Amino acid sequence: MNRSIFSSFYPKAPNTLKDIKTINLNFGPQHPAAHGVLRLVLQLNNEIIEKTDVHIGLLHRGTEKLMEDKLYLHSLPYFDRFDYVSMLVQEHAYCLAIESLLNTVNYTATFVQVRTLFDELTRILNHMLAVSCHALDVGSMSPLFWAFEEREKIMEFYERVSGARMHAAFYRPNEVNLRFLSYFLLEDIISFSKQCFVTLNEMHNILTYNKIWKQRLVNIGAYSYKMCINYGLTGVMARCTGLKRDLRVDRLETYANYYHLNFRSYIGQKGDSFDRYLIRMNEMSESLHIITQIISKLTKKKTLRKKPHTAIYPHKLLQHISPDLYNKVKKRNTYNNMEQLIKHFKYWSEGFPVKDGYTYRAVESPKGEFGVTLFADGTHKPYKCKVRSPAYHHLHVLPKLARGYFLADLATLIGTVDIVFGEIDR
Repeated sequence: MNRSIFSSFYPKAPNTLKDIKTINLNFGPQHPAAHGVLRLVLQLNNEIIEKTDVHIGLLHRGTEKLMEDKLYLHSLPYFDRFDYVSMLVQEHAYCLAIESLLNTVNYTATFVQVRTLFDELTRILNHMLAVSCHALDVGSMSPLFWAFEEREKIMEFYERVSGARMHAAFYRPNEVNLRFLSYFLLEDIISFSKQCFVTLNEMHNILTYNKIWKQRLVNIGAYSYKMCINYGLTGVMARCTGLKRDLRVDRLETYANYYHLNFRSYIGQKGDSFDRYLIRMNEMSESLHIITQIISKLTKKKTLRKKPHTAIYPHKLLQHISPDLYNKVKKRNTYNNMEQLIKHFKYWSEGFPVKDGYTYRAVESPKGEFGVTLFADGTHKPYKCKVRSPAYHHLHVLPKLARGYFLADLATLIGTVDIVFGEIDR
């Protein structure tokens, strides 16, 4: 029998190049790797990501607009809530912006060293969360418990100097609270740094040489130096391509006490997820090295007295600092008489005027270049404040990174970009 007669009864073989339909899939915001408020609309060809449509704004609070109706000092706590794992670094950027607009800037050695000390503690706080949660998304659980144990110690240091574990609101424009500065605090930070090296070594051994970890990260999410420039990537996302840009070591853009410290800024070669992981691990060890140098400088200058801790009441905490610093702090004590108390009340209720001007100041936050643009109009409130958040720029590159990879690689890519939505949706 001629089969051609019955050809209409046989189904045609599908043309695999044309007839396969792509799948549209919602990734998040309920997905554990989507940080709670990230929504990705994925176009999948089988398991391969062809297109990624990023939806943000589910957390939007209009913080920059709210700051226009608040005093300069009253807007400071907002910066704890942008990137809620890099709190004090963002406060530092805001304080630098205000100080650049003020006429009188009084930087002392202790002033900048204290800021540098807590900036690097904050860097460890951020990278511990980034690396451990990234490992958890990929499938390794142990680093999460080790990292969070170290983060608890850092948040305890926050609480000892400000009374708050996370949203410290500790920095102030043109001043630093010296009442917390005791030998016992620095002694505890030194013991923390020694133990933190052990924790980093454990995380390094369980991840860096793990075959599964390397299979999930090596050559995943790689991009070029040119792509880094086009998308405005900074921080670890830029240095993984070999771009030597770190505001801490730049001679023209450095701030705080970094120019007088001995440390390295690491760069990568391939620009993939594994390079970004290694850079974050190395940056934590360098931060511990910086902390050790700063504490050594503070103790060599005899800023602190090495006496047994006998302070019970707040006014007795001053006995642990040197006589010179004691006299300076005692003069600032606002509770000695009614006149000082009234001045203190007016300072916090009315604020301070800032002359007309414009400024942009940036710091090297754990995620990249965090910048603050301030427009002042001579009043006690900012006319305009614009925040340059690194994670917002890094999220732009995610559709480019995800194209051509498997759906299972998307959790790896989100984790290696290290995004926090407080500063994206701000």
